[in-house]
Amino acid sequence: MVVTPTLSRSRRLRQTPYSDRVEACGAKAYTVYNHMLLATVFRSLEEDYQHLCENVQIWDVSCERQVEITGPDAAALTQLMTCRDLSKAKYGQCFYAPLVDENGGMVNDPIILKLAEDRYWLSIADSDVLLWAKGLASGRGMDVKVFEPDVFPLAVQGPMAEEVMAKVFGEKVRDIKFFRFAELFYQNHRMVVARSGWSRQGGFEIYLDNSALALDLWDRIWDVGKDYNIFAGCPNGIERVEGGLLSYGNDMSSENTPYECGLGKYVNLEADIEFVGRKALEIARDQGLGRKICNIRFDKRLETSVSKSWDVLNVGGDHIGNISSGCNSKKMGGFIAIAMLDQEFWDEGTIVLVQTPLGDLTGTVANFPFD
Repeated sequence: MVVTPTLSRSRRLRQTPYSDRVEACGAKAYTVYNHMLLATVFRSLEEDYQHLCENVQIWDVSCERQVEITGPDAAALTQLMTCRDLSKAKYGQCFYAPLVDENGGMVNDPIILKLAEDRYWLSIADSDVLLWAKGLASGRGMDVKVFEPDVFPLAVQGPMAEEVMAKVFGEKVRDIKFFRFAELFYQNHRMVVARSGWSRQGGFEIYLDNSALALDLWDRIWDVGKDYNIFAGCPNGIERVEGGLLSYGNDMSSENTPYECGLGKYVNLEADIEFVGRKALEIARDQGLGRKICNIRFDKRLETSVSKSWDVLNVGGDHIGNISSGCNSKKMGGFIAIAMLDQEFWDEGTIVLVQTPLGDLTGTVANFPFD
């Protein structure tokens, strides 16, 4: 008899203000993300995907923790952490910004929100950015306060997201441009609302900073969304891989530079800015890439998942990289995957051999992203 392990909950796995609603909506699986539970499946991966592409979903993404940096040196510390030039950042803008360490390796890839000249939020992926920021601030003797505020993001995603949000927050929500935010009111409480989210289907993220309003806000969105076939959802693996959305900790880590991750356009070495890892990235730029993120396509479905990385070999049997994420894609007619490959094997159409749980299979290097 095979026993399926369960996840033992404790105070280290923090609940969210929306947890009761997520469970009531039938979440079937969770992952741990920034020390919190994040739902991964409600009906099935395929059904959740199809619904997201056609309707509207509400996501509990409280695990997107905010690292707040405030004080006279807030701008300097925020810039110190990222290779992206923030010198012209303005209130209301959201910046996708790779954070790098002294070796040029990826620490995280948050969305940075400039709330004021001396106040920033880093909406982080899954790694302990709070400790990194505190360490830099302490080591440099910077005049800042670094902490995790009580902010619990709620995402509304899908083609009908704007219609739902306009009925909840008013018509002003339609004026928010992509990767911009505004402060809007709900129940006389002002909160940040951004046109962003971890999908390619369009939508918004609500940065709720008053947990007492959490269930009321969820229920209001749910009631309005009934006219648009709303369903509870979560970041979807199929939609992510098809859209080329990388996952920190899966597809990239501190072992990879932004260049290797296809994020070179966010490395602003021509700007007169100071950031940790600048010298390392200058060397990496001058040396050129030895490996980078690519995609591999299989011409059939694979009834398995990439829970551990899969080795990729060339036709001669030499190791040339690893697959980090993958899924069956009805749109692409087979299994598609994200991989880190050595330079000689980047060209579209290159044939590779992949060691999968189903045995050695032939795949083809394909364009990135698929959609």
